[in-house]
Amino acid sequence: MMKIHHAESERHVLTLMVDNEAGILAKIAGLFTARGYNIDSLTVADITDNHSVSRITIVTHGPPTVIDQIRAQLERLVPVHKVIDLTEVGPHVERELALIKVSGKGEARVEALRVADVFRAKVVDTTTASFIFELTGTPEKVDSFIAIMRELGLVEVGRTGIVGMTRGPLGA
Repeated sequence: MMKIHHAESERHVLTLMVDNEAGILAKIAGLFTARGYNIDSLTVADITDNHSVSRITIVTHGPPTVIDQIRAQLERLVPVHKVIDLTEVGPHVERELALIKVSGKGEARVEALRVADVFRAKVVDTTTASFIFELTGTPEKVDSFIAIMRELGLVEVGRTGIVGMTRGPLGA
C-alpha cells in the first residue's frame, strides 16, 4: 500500500464499533486500499457476550482532510455503528502486546534478562538457548525493547498492533 507522507501528515488512532459479521474487515480494508490510504496497525476483537459487536482499532497517517475523509467513509458503511478518532477526542491510552524471541548464552543471556526486568517484560518460555519475552506497553516502549534485543540475539518478533481507549468514565 502507498504511504501518504506530507508535512502536515498526522498519526491517528481510530476505533470502530461494528457488527461482527463476515466481510466487514474486508470492506474496511478495501476502503483504505481503494483510496491509497495506509493502515499502520489493525486490531479486531469481539467485545460483547452475544458476539454481535466487534471493536476495530486502526492506526493510520494522513493530513487532517484525508483523516476526515476516512472517518466519513467509514461511518457510511452499513455495519459500522460508531467511528471515534481517539487522537482528536483527547487523552487516551494506547497499548500493544509483543512476543520477542531472543537467543543467547552466557553474558548476553544475563543481559537480556536484566533488560527484560527493566522493561517489565515477562519470560513466557525458556530453553537453555533462548527466551520468549512478553511485553505490553506503548508502541515506543516495544520499539525500544526490540532495538536493545537486536544487539543481544533477537530471533523473532510478533506484535498485536495497537489497542486504544479514551481516558475517563465515558466510553468511546
